Amino acid sequence: MSAARWLMKCGVAATIVLIACGFATARFGSGLQMPATTTRDGTLITLSRYLREPVPDIVLTGSSITFRLKEEYFATPRMRNLALAGGSPVTGLEIVANQPRLPGTILVEANVLSRPIDAALVERYSRGDAEPPFFRPVRAAVAAYEQRHHAPLTYQQAAPELHRLIGQPPSEFDNRIYVDRAVQQFNAEDPTAAARSNAKRIGELIQLLEQRGARVFLFELPYAEPIEGSRAAAITREIIHAAFPDSTRWLSIEVNRSELRWADGVHLDERSAVIVSQAVERALASARAIR
Repeated sequence: MSAARWLMKCGVAATIVLIACGFATARFGSGLQMPATTTRDGTLITLSRYLREPVPDIVLTGSSITFRLKEEYFATPRMRNLALAGGSPVTGLEIVANQPRLPGTILVEANVLSRPIDAALVERYSRGDAEPPFFRPVRAAVAAYEQRHHAPLTYQQAAPELHRLIGQPPSEFDNRIYVDRAVQQFNAEDPTAAARSNAKRIGELIQLLEQRGARVFLFELPYAEPIEGSRAAAITREIIHAAFPDSTRWLSIEVNRSELRWADGVHLDERSAVIVSQAVERALASARAIR
């Protein structure tokens, strides 16, 4: 009798826990995805946050180049960076376009257009609440914990360190071996087909987004000089500017290049990323004033 009573109590307790988790997931877990133990962890957490939190005023989409422009580098409030390390700018743009509510302004990086759209990510983060919430309580709980304890710094929290960084001289790190390797890779790559396809899709998405009231700007981040002149960079630049010749579509990011450094010729170091983030904010303010 005691064993039966014990089993009954366990069953009732388990049922109550599952119901409570299901309720909590339905109430708080919309848009949450459990981070996987892979290199896509940052991407999953970033996109889950975007679906769960209020729609920001400004969103950046891009590749690993824009990923370096951390949200805490921007003084502009309600700005979110959806750039995907190792991904395509068009993936983030597709996900933003598939949401029921849009940010007022969307910035799209045009440096890397050689990668295909990640259809799995687009599908996963565009389906809303299609998956029954009751069956993902543990996943939602883990995701909520991760996102609560790994939330990015705010600009106010980071400002003292940012000012210290900018006040330092540029790094003297010798990156020539990495730049040479990157130049070889960029010269060996022909992004023509992928860049044309992605440019066409960006155009289609811009039309859809602006019909719904958003404003979309394109931008290019600076590479180290040898990379700027590489084959892949030149082809990409020619294709995207031919697709979008209107200068008012582009942010004019003006920086003193002598102040910038790249760890590998492609990705800005931390101090340079802060400088470029400030330049992006200035360029956006000017573009908004003109349009």
